[in-house]
Amino acid sequence: MKIYTKTGDAGETGLFGGGRVRKDDPRVSAYGEVDEANAAIGLAASLEPAGFDAALLETIQRDLFTIGAELSAPDPAKLKRALIGAPQVTVLEAAIDRLDATLPPLKNFILPGGVTKAAAFHLARTVTRRAERAVVALSRDQQINPAIIHYLNRLSDLLFVLARAVNAQTGRPRPDVTW
Repeated sequence: MKIYTKTGDAGETGLFGGGRVRKDDPRVSAYGEVDEANAAIGLAASLEPAGFDAALLETIQRDLFTIGAELSAPDPAKLKRALIGAPQVTVLEAAIDRLDATLPPLKNFILPGGVTKAAAFHLARTVTRRAERAVVALSRDQQINPAIIHYLNRLSDLLFVLARAVNAQTGRPRPDVTW
C-alpha cells in the first residue's frame, strides 16, 4: 500500500463510513487537533525518565485514536469498536488522584517547564486544550459523543499533574516555579 493516494490533492478528505469534506471542515480540524495531542503525548512519553507512567500514556494514546476515529465518523454506529465513555474518563480521574496525592497542594499558578519531560507534558496539555476547543466548536453544529469533551478536559488536567509529578520525581530543588 502506498502512503500517498492523491485523493486529497483537491483539498478534500474522506470520512470514516463514507462521504468527503473539505480539509478545513470543523470535523477534520477537531480530529486533527486530537491527532496532534496524541503526537505531543508520544513525544513526552519518549523522554526520560522513559518508564514514567508508560502504560497509562499508551492507554491514553490508544484512547485518542479511538476519539479520532469517532470524530472522523459522522455515523459512529459504523465504527466496530467501543466508543469513549465514562470508564475511560474514570481512568484519567484515578490517575489524577493517585499522582496528586503525592504532590504538595497548589497555592499559586506555576510556570510551565522543569525537566524536559515535564515541559513536554505542559506542551501536550496546551495542545489537548486546543483539541478540546475544536471538539466543542464542532459540537455546536454536529452531534458528537459528549464523553469526548469530558475525556479531553480531564486529560489536560492529568497532563498538568504528570508534569508536576515528573518534576517532583526528578528531585528538582524547586519542582514547581510559581508565578
